[in-house]
Amino acid sequence: MHGAKRMAAATLAPLALAGCITVNAPEEPIVIELNVNIRQEVIYRLAEDAGNTIEENADIF
Repeated sequence: MHGAKRMAAATLAPLALAGCITVNAPEEPIVIELNVNIRQEVIYRLAEDAGNTIEENADIF
């Protein structure tokens, strides 16, 4: 039985020595700035769509 008690004590010892961890929210809000340039993708899609429209309706243009 002494071996089981020692093993239990060895297992629980780190838990007893562990300190309390506190996490506090910052007083100021967290700001994440995302500088994303989507203009290039939109222009590319519009250009592709316009090209397809011209090809499909060649008699109009």
